[in-house]
Amino acid sequence: MTDRLTVSVLGTGIMGAAMARNLLRAGHSVRAWNRTRAKAEPLAADGAHVAGTPAEAVEGADVVLTMLYDGPAALDVMREAAPALRVGAVWVQSTTAGLEGLEDLAAFAREHGLVFFDAPVLGTRQPAEAGRLVVLAAGPGEHRDTVRPVFEAVGDRTVWTGEDGAAGTATRLKLVANSWVIAATAATGEVLALARALGVDPQNFFDVIDGGALDMAYLRAKSGLILEDRLSPAQFAVDTAAKDARLIVRAAERYGVRLDVAAASAERLERAAAQGHADEDMAAAYFASFGPAGPPSA
Repeated sequence: MTDRLTVSVLGTGIMGAAMARNLLRAGHSVRAWNRTRAKAEPLAADGAHVAGTPAEAVEGADVVLTMLYDGPAALDVMREAAPALRVGAVWVQSTTAGLEGLEDLAAFAREHGLVFFDAPVLGTRQPAEAGRLVVLAAGPGEHRDTVRPVFEAVGDRTVWTGEDGAAGTATRLKLVANSWVIAATAATGEVLALARALGVDPQNFFDVIDGGALDMAYLRAKSGLILEDRLSPAQFAVDTAAKDARLIVRAAERYGVRLDVAAASAERLERAAAQGHADEDMAAAYFASFGPAGPPSA
């Protein structure tokens, strides 16, 4: 393999672990780190070197890939890695960091002489495990050949949004896309909650919209998780979705735009998390429609 790279994956949660495995399957060398080491340890069986610290993980890396909770978390980890970062190394920043968070990360990259790619991804657990994410990427054209094998290993499509990763064009597109995902998930939960309250069989609703303009695969998929009690393991966790919803609201406010649905969705997700659903799939925001006693009896 002529494009074999050493890739440091910092953050091996739902998405990061799947991306690391697909990089290994593509023939790359992977050095993995996670704050909770137990989440990274299973990657050793796949051939990854599991590091004890971020600095150890980035030693000798051609590409550093961060997939962490948010912008501040990514910045903290990169500061820990700083002593071992090589000037000129490529940093693929895939955390959904928000606008302010991305600005801080881009500033860190400049200070340490890193080649910075803003590269969040679209997709959840299943496409991540299958290597079928959509990579939204912005970064310098002269270094794209370096990151292309990484993007091809973790995704089946790359959408380039610009030459300057620091401009945040990829992150902006990710926030727009996630605003739709979050709104659609909230609507799914509410329609099922209303159906339950009114004694309507959800299947009757699905029959009414079947094959028409109002029908969509995402509605069917998220409804299935709720109705069949398949909310764990999460495809996209409630806690993470709540964080993303807040980032979307703040980004809009920065430009004088009010997003009522996104703000309400953030509140629903946070309420569901407080009810004990934080680690379940974001479809569990359904439970935020009910009080502490839970859904009424069918």
